[in-house]
Amino acid sequence: MGNEHTSKQFDNELESIRARVLQMGGLVEQQITLAIDALSNGDVDLAEHVNAQDHEVNRLEVTIDEDCTNIIARRQPAAGDLRLIVAVIKTITDLERIGDEAAKVARMAKMVHSSDRLYRPRIVELRHAAQIAIQMLHMSLDAFARLDTGSATQVLKDDRQVDDAFRGILRQLITFMMEDPRTISPSIEILFAAKALERIGDHAKNIAEYVIYFVKGKDVRHIDVAEVERAVME
Repeated sequence: MGNEHTSKQFDNELESIRARVLQMGGLVEQQITLAIDALSNGDVDLAEHVNAQDHEVNRLEVTIDEDCTNIIARRQPAAGDLRLIVAVIKTITDLERIGDEAAKVARMAKMVHSSDRLYRPRIVELRHAAQIAIQMLHMSLDAFARLDTGSATQVLKDDRQVDDAFRGILRQLITFMMEDPRTISPSIEILFAAKALERIGDHAKNIAEYVIYFVKGKDVRHIDVAEVERAVME
């Protein structure tokens, strides 16, 4: 009876950690959306709000990491439980870095829309890139919640779309700067924002890889998508 109680308590602890990872993920997802809105609309207050949210993201990373360390020390998990803890620790690190990238976009928004700027290049593709990155993050978190390796594999495939969008933005910015040197400073700031979105896609891809690792027990980092699909099917 005692062992059954201990096992149930352990399961509850793991579920609590998974729930807080998803809470952290939802907060980070909101950060990206608000940062892009701030950049698109020149909303400085919104940009400040994104930076304030980053403190909460950092707090969640620290507390979840501490709880994972305590579980390893007290429970000495093995097999699937240990893989879950490892996947969680890696996931929250990537989520914290996504939050940092969102804060970077917010900072660029404040610089691009500073009051003394008369020339601001218009980048429609930036919002498109943001939509892809947010969708990748949402899908990777959904895969984490449902232990869905199919959705996780799709995230790996979608990463190329973010890379393509970034290259498109880069080409457009170069054109702006060549045609009108007055756009050089804001173009560089927008380039930093676009690079942040590309990095968000990379971190979402990492989270998807951790899901596959947890469910299948296979490390699929640094291998092509076709090989990942074969690993998932086994």
